[in-house]
Amino acid sequence: MRQFRGVVRGVDGLARNREGNFAVLFGAAASVLALGVGLAVNISQLYNARSSLQGVVDAAVTSTARDLTLGVITEADANKTVQAFLDANSAAGILQANRIVLDKLTVDRTASTVKADVHTDLSLYFPLFSIGDMQRVTSSTTALYSDKTVEVAMMLDVTGSMAGQKIKDLRTAASNAVNSFLAGQNAANPRVRVAIVPYANSVNVGSLAASTVFVETKASERKQAPGNDDPKYVSASTRPDNCATERKGAYQYSDAGPDLSMVNRDLYLSAFAKQTNTAACPVATLQPLTANASTLNNVIKDLVASGGTAGHIGIQWAWYMLSENWGSVMNASQRPAKLDPKKVAKYVILMTDGEFNLSYFDASDASQVYNDAGKVQTRTAATTLCAAMRDQGIEIFTIGFALTEKNAKSTLQSCASLDSGNSKHFYQAANGAELDQAFQDIVRNIDNLTVTR
Repeated sequence: MRQFRGVVRGVDGLARNREGNFAVLFGAAASVLALGVGLAVNISQLYNARSSLQGVVDAAVTSTARDLTLGVITEADANKTVQAFLDANSAAGILQANRIVLDKLTVDRTASTVKADVHTDLSLYFPLFSIGDMQRVTSSTTALYSDKTVEVAMMLDVTGSMAGQKIKDLRTAASNAVNSFLAGQNAANPRVRVAIVPYANSVNVGSLAASTVFVETKASERKQAPGNDDPKYVSASTRPDNCATERKGAYQYSDAGPDLSMVNRDLYLSAFAKQTNTAACPVATLQPLTANASTLNNVIKDLVASGGTAGHIGIQWAWYMLSENWGSVMNASQRPAKLDPKKVAKYVILMTDGEFNLSYFDASDASQVYNDAGKVQTRTAATTLCAAMRDQGIEIFTIGFALTEKNAKSTLQSCASLDSGNSKHFYQAANGAELDQAFQDIVRNIDNLTVTR
């Protein structure tokens, strides 16, 4: 019996001595835990590397597509441009320097796309089993580019209500917009050209006046102007200025060239300007399409506030600056391209700070030209011109600057093209900063629209 109890006590003691078991179990658990931690670290490392690589290749392809769009590089240069961007950003995020490899770059001329396939070999922090210490991370990105040329006409309000800080704000915003539109282009082969049309009581068309503006000298001439090959048009020697009001007659709401009908300088313009003690036409002269930022900025520097808001006259001339029908009276570098949605994109930006309030075609004397509450005929003429432009495929953006009149907002909304996707077409700006932002947003929208359409 004693022997039996001894045996039992021995077995019981063995059962109670579990230190060895715990050591084995802890070792196994620790190994699994370490494996899990290592795997988690590797997964995190791979995720971050893939994210960094995607960011780099996205930026490289997008930048290259933009350079192709602007004409800064040719399609033959695309591979070198992408590779240079990858090299310059090879250590982005947690990527290791000089490890990004461009496997393939495809420039599809039919689809107008740039596609890059890249990879990088990543050194893992915790090599595991058959994975080894290196893991390949791949990425692919496709971006659109466009070989379309872009033409933009900016109609700028320089009326009396723009005096003071507002005209200063406009100069800044318009200049910044011009610089943004034209930045980074190939000067020898520009893709984007911009025209500027300042307006108030009329539009100062500068040297174009001799071949495009018929000066009315008597009441019987207040009708449709003759074509510019008609000997009845007033010569430059007797021309009082370079002001132009609205076109009259059958071509009032068309972009027919001046060979069919010139634009009138209404008989009542001078009398109205004298009556209101305002300038007959703006100091700043309109500038046809150009890729020369200095030329455009010189016009912007001349913006001086004076006169009433003949918005439809500004709209009319903005259209002419984009119309191939008017190319015959312009220098070769200023001529608008032929309308072709596949090859050219045309845009108008209409900016005003108030109600369209004067017109000449519906007046019987100088006292009827202006209406401080806004003029129905002027608004109707403006929206009719806008509709005709949109029908041609010209896209219109509008900006209201510190608007207070309901009709002013309504006119701009009616003129603007319909919003599409993320592209907004009517903007309201309460101050100079917002005006600048509105122009910059439009620059970006035009850039995006040109690529995606």
